[in-house]
Amino acid sequence: MQYPSDKSTSSWVAIARLLRPQGRKGELLADLLTDLELDTQFRPGRLISLAKPGASEPSTAPIALEAHWLPVGKNAGRIVLKLTGCDTISQAELLAGQQVMVPAQELPTLDPGTYYVSDLVGCTLFNGPDPVGTIVDVQFAMAPDGKTRLPEAAPLLGLQLPGAPEPILIPFVLAHLDSVDLPAKRIHMHLPEGLLDPPQ
Repeated sequence: MQYPSDKSTSSWVAIARLLRPQGRKGELLADLLTDLELDTQFRPGRLISLAKPGASEPSTAPIALEAHWLPVGKNAGRIVLKLTGCDTISQAELLAGQQVMVPAQELPTLDPGTYYVSDLVGCTLFNGPDPVGTIVDVQFAMAPDGKTRLPEAAPLLGLQLPGAPEPILIPFVLAHLDSVDLPAKRIHMHLPEGLLDPPQ
C-alpha cells in the first residue's frame, strides 16, 4: 500500500492474495496488495513464495512466476497470475486463499508517509491515548462499478473491536493520523466522534 518507513519491518511482504482459478491451465485470479510497478513486481521469472492467510512468513519453497495480465470486465482491478508448476484447474484450486509473498529486501524504498499493507495488519489502533482494536485488513475504495480502485480515496482500515462480530472500516486519513510505530505495532489517530460506533 502506498499511502515513515523505507522498508517493511517484516522479512516478507504480501503483494497479492490468490482468489480462485482463472483459466484452464492453472492460472489464478488474485487481489493486488500493492500499487507498486506491476511489471516489476510480477515480472516473468521472479521467485515468489506462498503463505497461508494471515501468516507473516511463507510456507512453500520459492516458485517462479511465468506470466501475469490484467483482466477486464467484472475482474478489472485484479490480476491473473500463472505460476510454474500450477498447470491445471485442480492444482490452482489448492492454492486459492494463499498470499503471494516476496522478501522485503527486494522491494523498493517507499515514499514518506507510505506503508506496506502487511505492516499495518496486526497493529493496535489507538484513538488518542486509548487502544480501541486491532487492524485485521486494509481495503481500497472502489468506483461505483465495483471494479476500479479510486486512487485519490483514502484506504480503509478493517478494525476489529473487542467483542464485535465484524470489523468496522476506518478511513486511513492523514488528517486524523498522529503517528505510526511499526516496530511496536501501534497506530495513533484522533478519530471523529461516532466513527467507532458499530453499524446498526
